[in-house]
Amino acid sequence: MQKTISTRELAEQVLARCNKLASFSETAGRLRRTFLSAPMRDVHREIASWLDPLQIATRIDAAGNLRALYPAGRNSGSRLLIGSHLDTVPNAGRYDGIIGVVLAVALIEALNGQKLPYGIDVVGFSDEEGIRFGVPFLGSRALVGLLDETLLQLKDAAGISIRKAIEGFGLNPAEIPNARLDNSLPDSHVCGYLEFHIEQGPVLGQLGAPLAAVEAIAGQTRMEFSFLGRANHAGTTPMNLRADAVAGAAEWITVVEDEADTTPGLVATVGSITTLPGAANVIARETRLTLDVRHRDDDVRKRAVEKMTEQAEQISNRRGLSVQYQIRLDQPAVAMNPFLTDQIETAIRAVGCKPHRMMSGAGHDAMILAETLPSAMVFLRTPGGISHDPAESVLVADVEKAIACGVHLLHQLASSPEFLKPEFRKGTHRA
Repeated sequence: MQKTISTRELAEQVLARCNKLASFSETAGRLRRTFLSAPMRDVHREIASWLDPLQIATRIDAAGNLRALYPAGRNSGSRLLIGSHLDTVPNAGRYDGIIGVVLAVALIEALNGQKLPYGIDVVGFSDEEGIRFGVPFLGSRALVGLLDETLLQLKDAAGISIRKAIEGFGLNPAEIPNARLDNSLPDSHVCGYLEFHIEQGPVLGQLGAPLAAVEAIAGQTRMEFSFLGRANHAGTTPMNLRADAVAGAAEWITVVEDEADTTPGLVATVGSITTLPGAANVIARETRLTLDVRHRDDDVRKRAVEKMTEQAEQISNRRGLSVQYQIRLDQPAVAMNPFLTDQIETAIRAVGCKPHRMMSGAGHDAMILAETLPSAMVFLRTPGGISHDPAESVLVADVEKAIACGVHLLHQLASSPEFLKPEFRKGTHRA
């Protein structure tokens, strides 16, 4: 039996482990770790080294997800999936996604060898952010059978396809079907999915609350736009004779901002801009942009996207440009499982915190798994509301509360006849 350590010691260890994983990066001096990049091997080895003393073996499925099973205490095929993602955005913080995987390991350690009537299936998803290939949730898509041939053909900036990236990591794309939850352990069934995640916003900080139960995740649309004009000399071409792709794109960006400002609850972001040929003395012939639009009401989001697209066409026509666009992601809003959310609220109350429920404006792997699996999330306070930045932080006291909450939740589910029934697993829950 392993040595018993306090929740405070576990919390400090969680932060130390997050710091260690942050050292595995594609970029010196700042954290960047994309889908199946070389540093992901180091991450896998490090997590395996934590689980090895617990006699828990790790494996990497064909989509690059890290998997590890803490078995049930009796002859039971039930298991609870707990985890998050291991990839990051460029110049990332240390906790987004990663802390959910580290906390999954900490919860097993907190059990101190005690077995539950269900197993705990730890998962570290290979991709959630979608940085390398422009499409998010590659890891969780594999678990629900949505990592298909169309996606496998997508290419990154270097011209490497997802299929080739998987092969280059030493994995076999033909085995991706084996990553599906139904196929990975044929004699078992997954009862649900639980994800701990930092809030990535200021709400819990304003409330003075360390934890919250997530009741829904906003839907999101991701698109790519290209404004096409005509390159020419910056010094000799009169302003009225230009077909400037940058000027057209800039006008459209203000339209995107105005639409979000005037639509309650809507957020819209142009997060990446590339100009071609990209010289100071050349009028740009092309400007490529990304668009990210989110709202908890799918109809509101879709109307906003339609309006922004129409405005891009109108601006282009008036300026003598053309515009091309494609949808990279159209993810509906998703509600978390009501039973699991109630259980989380009970566990939060049990550790001395006032329960709070909230919606997530950020996308998470839970919204992919919720299509086929009862899913739930616990948010940890993010001091200052800063995320996707090196200033991202968590408080050790909040991590301690999260561990205590998680242990309570595990025992609550262990004594729940409803949760342990195979039929508990049910379909989609829309927001």
